[in-house]
Amino acid sequence: MFVNILNFKYLMAFQLLHKKSYHLLVRRNYGFAVVLAISALMLFGCSVKQPVPEDGFDRAIEFKRDAPYNRPYQVNGKRYYPLVNPNGYKERGIASWYGAESGNRTAMGVKFNPDGLSAAHKTLPLPSRVKVTNLQNGRSIILVVNDRGPFAKNRLIDLSKGAAKAIGVKGLVEVEVEYIGEYAGSNR
Repeated sequence: MFVNILNFKYLMAFQLLHKKSYHLLVRRNYGFAVVLAISALMLFGCSVKQPVPEDGFDRAIEFKRDAPYNRPYQVNGKRYYPLVNPNGYKERGIASWYGAESGNRTAMGVKFNPDGLSAAHKTLPLPSRVKVTNLQNGRSIILVVNDRGPFAKNRLIDLSKGAAKAIGVKGLVEVEVEYIGEYAGSNR
């Protein structure tokens, strides 16, 4: 009988200790979790910067007619003259796309983003906003011309990979390019 009483006391003491430490453990962890959450919000909430696209078009870009990229230039012995007044420009031709130049600088000096909505054109002033329409499927997109090219024979415009994907270009396709205006601000 004495052994049973000791076992019972031992069992009761164990349960009380176990319950008490369980409640303390929950309280401690809850308090720790709250402190951790508040600390994380204070630490990361104030220090996180908004992501800036690598194509550089998050900031305002000033249109400069006399900028080096808007002056006559020569490639492979052929001279090109950027349009002084592109208003009313509308032309049909072959579009291609490029994306392997990721990280390179465009003629304007901004980092090329293959997934962005940009293009290269031989004579439109930089930067320009244009509407490009895929004549095979009728899809169109408005994008920024911020580079020079394409210099391959019989090509009108080079689209970034992102722009080409948006209008369904998988290789070479006939498009219509229409000048909309100077690009003078954020791409949003």
